[in-house]
Formats: sequence, structure tokens, C-alpha cells
Amino acid sequence: MTILDRATAAYLGLAIGDALGATVEFMSPREIREHYGVHRKICGGGWLRLKPGQVTDDTTMSLALGGAILAQGKVDAQAAAQAFDAWMRAKPVDIGNTVRRNLLYFRKTGNPEAPYSDHDAGNGAAMRVLPVALATFGLPDEAVRAACRAQAHVTHNSRLSDAACECLVFMVQDALRGASKNELLHKHAHPLAAQHSEFRFRAVRQCENPSGFVADTLRAVFQGFFDTDSFEDCLVDVVNRGGDADTTGAIAGMLAGALYGADAIPEAWLNTLDVSTKSSCEEQAKDLLHQCIRPAAL
Repeated sequence: MTILDRATAAYLGLAIGDALGATVEFMSPREIREHYGVHRKICGGGWLRLKPGQVTDDTTMSLALGGAILAQGKVDAQAAAQAFDAWMRAKPVDIGNTVRRNLLYFRKTGNPEAPYSDHDAGNGAAMRVLPVALATFGLPDEAVRAACRAQAHVTHNSRLSDAACECLVFMVQDALRGASKNELLHKHAHPLAAQHSEFRFRAVRQCENPSGFVADTLRAVFQGFFDTDSFEDCLVDVVNRGGDADTTGAIAGMLAGALYGADAIPEAWLNTLDVSTKSSCEEQAKDLLHQCIRPAAL
């Protein structure tokens, strides 16, 4: 399996998890069971009344960030802020409160770094880190961390958000290199939980109805990701926990895609995903990797 195959699967996984989870966003596991049994079909609807295969801010902000990175040739805070501002002006189907507030701060001040706040530890920066993982693949760790913070701080300047973003980027990059799930667990997820107790996901009850708090998000994602053995089972597990299901689905899909590759993605899900979104994800995966790797190595 090539790096490009895994990267493409990660981007498609992000969009598929977003589209699958959006249907049951803000529902409890009990409500999901009553309405769908086990939710496993990309069928649209939900509180946003989406069309089947339509995605939300998780995917569209990622694509906006990826476009800015490709235009600049690097991860640049000012370019990211401008791209996010343009995205907001285009009236996206959904936007988080912290994202909106700090983009309005950027619009007013021109400063692409939001004020630091422990209260801004939402998942809005973590959900869009995939383009950073692809664009900084092969760079020294400190350069990767700096790029993570540059894009994250536009809307989420918080230590827990930073920790989550960096962990996810390094997990994706190691998965692209062919790391096993066990290696990802012991090299990245366990150290994150050891450093920041908020992220502990073992020896705790199943994280159901996860909120937009980034630690809630990663607890649900890690439990689903590490306790299943396929792309499909991972996403079904995560989105049926309810809560902020489009984002947990998107992040789980990103990780599972990088780990299992494109052949593991159910054909029915791929065929239902919005055609334009699918094409954009595939093109950005290739273009972002081409920026940092010789095409022959892909």
C-alpha cells in the first residue's frame, strides 16, 4: 500500500465519517437506536437536513485549509485565517461558536492568532488537521508542531487543543508510513493521556454522547479506533455514540483511512459521498503530498 493510497483514504475517510455522523449529530445513543437501530448508512437528514453524502464544516474547513496551504506552499497562519474567513463569508452549512467568534476577531483586528483561552478547548481545530499532516510529512517534529499551532490558533488557542492536534497529525503521519495500530496506541495515544489526564480513554467507561470538548472527542475516537478491526466497524462504533458525531466520525475516518487504506472503505459509502467533495479530497491528498515528496516515492 502506497503513501498516496493511505493519504487519499484518510481524506476520503474524513469526509465519509463527517457525512455518516452528521445524520445523528446531537442525538443520544438511545435516540439513535430508537430511530435507526444501528446507524450505518450515509442517508443525510439530521438537524442540518443534509442531502445524502453532503458534508459539514469538518470537511469544508479542511478543504479550505488545504487550498490555502497549496496556494502558499506552506502552512501559513495569515493565509489560513483568510481562507477560513472566506469560508465563513460563503455561509457554510454549519459553524462552531468558537470558530465564528475568533474569525470575527480576525476580521476586526487582522491578527491570525486568537487570544489564548483554556475555554477554547473545542474540537474545531483538531477536526481540520489532516492537510497539515500531509503538507508537513517528512519535516522535523518541531516544524510539524509549529504548523499545527499556526492553523489551530486562528480559532482555538488552547493547550488541550494544541495537544490533540499534534497527536493526531503525528498519528496520521506514522500511519502513512505503515505503522500498526498498536504502535499508534503506544507511541501517541497513551503518551497524550499520560501528559494530559483529560484524554485518558482506557479504564474509563465508554464515552457516549461526546460533546464538542476536544478531550471528549478524542476519548470517543480512540475507544472506537483502537477497539475495532476495520474501517467500517470503527466509523459505525464512533458515530453511534451520538453527540458531536460528525466530528468524531470525521477524525475517526481520517485515522482509520490512513491505517487501513482505500480498499477498506465500503463501496456504498464512497458511491454516496458527494461527487465534488470526493474529487476535492482526492486531489488535495495528492497535491499536498506532492509538495513534500517526490512523486516517484508515492
